[in-house]
Amino acid sequence: MHENVHEVQTESRKDIRIERGMPLRSFELGLSGKADVVEFHKSPDSKTWVPFPVEYKRGKPKADDSDKVQICAQAMCLEEMLNIQILRGALFYSKIRRRFDVQFDENLREETKELAIQLHIFFEVGNTPKSVYTPKCKSCSFIDTCLPKVIERRISVKEYLCKEISKL
Repeated sequence: MHENVHEVQTESRKDIRIERGMPLRSFELGLSGKADVVEFHKSPDSKTWVPFPVEYKRGKPKADDSDKVQICAQAMCLEEMLNIQILRGALFYSKIRRRFDVQFDENLREETKELAIQLHIFFEVGNTPKSVYTPKCKSCSFIDTCLPKVIERRISVKEYLCKEISKL
């Protein structure tokens, strides 16, 4: 699914122009990436195009706000790049074949900024937080990079040696 949406291409349908694989960046947030899809909707005055980011997800909606934060970060990147305000975007979940609108309110924007700050603190300190396996890991595209089940079982050298010596 992501291979299709990340192919850089443009498509037009009536009053909507669709950009796939659009590069994004924000100097303020210190983020860069690529949007799955950005729809540009023709405004009622027909003089401007309003961006509407759409993120494609393999699974179904999550209980937490992680997907909403991701699409909000994309919107904030677009806002900085285009010097405009974006009020909403959407999340499309392939498992249930449904699209949900997301409002970029102040609470979601603040949460997104805070998480970007935490990310940069991790980089500065050079500390990667320990991954913890949860059921949502099954549908994550980074499971083979993060290896939460392997990391979770890791024991210290001292514990390993004690365990092996006790077997003798």
